[in-house]
Amino acid sequence: MKLPLSFTLVFVVVLTSLFFCCKKATSDNETILKGGVTILVDETLAPIIEDQIAVFESEYNAKIILDAKSEKEASLAFIKDTSRIIVLSRTLNDSELKYFEKLKITPKTTKIGTDAITFITNKKNKDTLLALEDVVKFLKGTPQNRVKGIVFDNPNSSTVRYLNELSGITSLPEKNVYSFKNNSEVVKFVAENDGMIGVVGLNWLYQPTADVKEYLKNVSVMSLKGIGGKEFYAPTQNNIAEGTYPMSRDLYIINCQGYSGLGMGFASFVAGDIGQRIILKSGLLPVRVPGRKILINGKI
Repeated sequence: MKLPLSFTLVFVVVLTSLFFCCKKATSDNETILKGGVTILVDETLAPIIEDQIAVFESEYNAKIILDAKSEKEASLAFIKDTSRIIVLSRTLNDSELKYFEKLKITPKTTKIGTDAITFITNKKNKDTLLALEDVVKFLKGTPQNRVKGIVFDNPNSSTVRYLNELSGITSLPEKNVYSFKNNSEVVKFVAENDGMIGVVGLNWLYQPTADVKEYLKNVSVMSLKGIGGKEFYAPTQNNIAEGTYPMSRDLYIINCQGYSGLGMGFASFVAGDIGQRIILKSGLLPVRVPGRKILINGKI
């Protein structure tokens, strides 16, 4: 995808001005538009960030390595300085902010879009409606007729954290709750086991990897009713935008490099026109819906 010359010039001018307002990069080989860097990514968000990296690298002399981990593992690596750039479905918590405050680094947090946590079931299950209240009761240990078992991607994932906080529990129950390593394994398990409900990031359903595609034929995406709600809503782009789907979540790129490096350039790109178009096309919700120019020809 080639960027329009006018957009490229504006993008470079804006980032160049940012460059001179910040400290100089610690490496002569890395600037806002060139060099190499590693970005930590919540594994549930990996597909959309892979797309962003591919387009960014095609336009600029940059090499970005995507390091996908569970949310907890990625956050620990972020603190340990494995990388100072991370993509999460939350902002930094108080302890993380205090840590960087001691280092005299001010985190640069850029909201890039909105994703959703989705529930999937085996195709043989004709009931694709799920009440979030039933899920909460199940996780608290109360048996539910419509929830026989729940499958998570990883015990350290953002989906587990989200549902634990919603349910007011500190850990998942041991009975009829399963966890694997990633979203791919959840889709496969649900596709092969009738009666199970899987919890995955919406991004994995819209942009499945090759090994996931074949299993998606055997699963259905469930519509969800929020706690205290009356209607069921599917995790569509429109429902996320209107706020009717009850388990949507904002996505952020957090940069703690402490200097004007490639992290700044990449975050500006994803939050810009081209990056937001990529998010829109992926089925997720961009922060700003890119405008469309319509040319009207007066002659037929």
